Amino acid sequence: MSKKTLVVTYLPSGERSNTKQLVDAFLAAAKGKTQVEHLDLLQEVPDFFTAESLGAYVTRNYMGQPLAPTQTAAIAKMDRMTAQLKTADVVVVAFPMHNFGPPAAVKAWFDSILLKGQTWDLNAGGFVGLMKGRKALILNTSGGAYEGPMAGWEHAVSLSKVEFTFMGYDAIEAITAPGMNANPAKAPESIASAVAKIKALVATWYS
Repeated sequence: MSKKTLVVTYLPSGERSNTKQLVDAFLAAAKGKTQVEHLDLLQEVPDFFTAESLGAYVTRNYMGQPLAPTQTAAIAKMDRMTAQLKTADVVVVAFPMHNFGPPAAVKAWFDSILLKGQTWDLNAGGFVGLMKGRKALILNTSGGAYEGPMAGWEHAVSLSKVEFTFMGYDAIEAITAPGMNANPAKAPESIASAVAKIKALVATWYS
């Protein structure tokens, strides 16, 4: 088991969660193949930028100046979540779509770990991702099916892909189960299709 996998979940529906079925399928398929660390965003709610934490971030990460103890405390949870992410070879982020995009807690997690000098940086050529050599998997379910004329309404998976691309991840995959509410009769089929894709991906990534 050479790889470490960080599984980040936001499953507010608990045992009733459609997304949980995808997470469970991943964990079952990956069992014994990787060391798994779990970050539950319901239990460890990420910080969002306040005047204090943003000021600390800019002072340290952009201006290169030392922080006062109060500033260090203001950004401590973001630093902790970023450090956690950097220990993982693979990150799995699992969440339902909320109002066409990622839930607020998931967006706050991305904001917490997209720190200059840690997961990305700037040089003379522009932006540079610092997370090369790693893989990211997005597991997502949605009430509607966002394809065809509705494709432009989908901002959950698409935004997550941009975030991981920006950080330099080498492989970024998304496995989705759409139409949970729009077509309930076909929901089990959508879940089953996603589960099959998860099993195939695990067999490839952890071979």
